[in-house]
Amino acid sequence: MVIGLLTDFGMTDAYAGVMKGVILNIAPTAQIVDITHAVQPQNVRQAALTLESAYRYFPPGTIFLVVVDPGVGSARRPVAVQAGGWAFVAPDNGVLSYALSGMGGYRAVTLTNSAYHLAETSSTFHGRDIFAPAAGHLAAGAGLDRLGSPVDDLVILERPRLLVGDHQIEGEVTHIDHFGNIVTSIGQFRWESPDTLALSAAGADAGRSIAADRAQMALGETRLMGIKRTYSDTAPGELLCLIGSSSWLEMAVNGGDAGRRLGAKIGDGVVLRMG
Repeated sequence: MVIGLLTDFGMTDAYAGVMKGVILNIAPTAQIVDITHAVQPQNVRQAALTLESAYRYFPPGTIFLVVVDPGVGSARRPVAVQAGGWAFVAPDNGVLSYALSGMGGYRAVTLTNSAYHLAETSSTFHGRDIFAPAAGHLAAGAGLDRLGSPVDDLVILERPRLLVGDHQIEGEVTHIDHFGNIVTSIGQFRWESPDTLALSAAGADAGRSIAADRAQMALGETRLMGIKRTYSDTAPGELLCLIGSSSWLEMAVNGGDAGRRLGAKIGDGVVLRMG
């Protein structure tokens, strides 16, 4: 059984490794995959977006253990969820919102059955004491219903800003990756010809065509004309816009760091004018 682990723990401390140890004591044959431990501390929305971009590439039956939990020890519920052929174990703080949104329904329980926790639980490390044991027991064959009581009102986060008008789309920076690429909420897009993009935003705007060479992206005082297919469509060191691997509009530097160059921050507003 595959368990995908996504946290904000970083790799300096033992937290992620301890969770793996708990899982392997319960399910010794589990295959644990690190999605990332570099989510910004307590950034639930970033974790939700990361999970949404990653889960579909894992085999059916994968258990996603997601621990970005600023409310640890509070009244927020720990939950386990089955949806779309996968399982998820996480705090009920909205971190599963975006992944679950396209699955057409879910089954969820609160993790109230202490028989599936560690014998002693702390108030500050439910990742070790509650979430990791739940994931381990699911991997070892425990049914969802054995972990706790059913719930059907999971916390839902609002989507990042995306306002589609007649001539422009307004969004925001949602992520700045390891390379400094600035990922936005504008999209999703697919190339329908060498020069034309189709917008797949929900609602009446789905399928709208955009001429890539006439589009203009604005971030603060920076304006870039045209949307490129790949980094090498510009000279080394130049800024460009392109559609990233998850189909969102991005701003990048060929061989450089756009986030650092432009001083971009998560939440900054962006505008795409459609020519």
